[in-house]
Amino acid sequence: MKKSLSFLVLLAALVVPIALAEPLPASMDVTHVATLQSQGVFLLDVREPDEFAKVHAVGATLIPLGQLPSRLGEIARYKDKPVAVICHSGRRSAQGAEILRKAGYTQVVNVEGGTAAWEKAGWPVVRK
Repeated sequence: MKKSLSFLVLLAALVVPIALAEPLPASMDVTHVATLQSQGVFLLDVREPDEFAKVHAVGATLIPLGQLPSRLGEIARYKDKPVAVICHSGRRSAQGAEILRKAGYTQVVNVEGGTAAWEKAGWPVVRK
């Protein structure tokens, strides 16, 4: 029994890093992103402060798109970790994701449909 348990632990140690090393797609639907968020993905909201104040996904961090290039230092610890970028509909977040990729962020995904889709799907939000 001990040998089989040890083998399973060793197998998991070898397989898990391989599974996590696979690149993320350029964009994902809100259901996949919400699942990733529960696993620790960093959720970056690139809308304007007034939009964020009205409604945002629980756990999202705000850095407006126009400020993103000058504020990359604030999120440098996520350079090699999964980052999901969200806005209202997915357009600005696609631009934000591209800024991150060009800055060397290796695991960036755009949230398809943005906060509107997030809320419509019933994922948790903070509402003013």
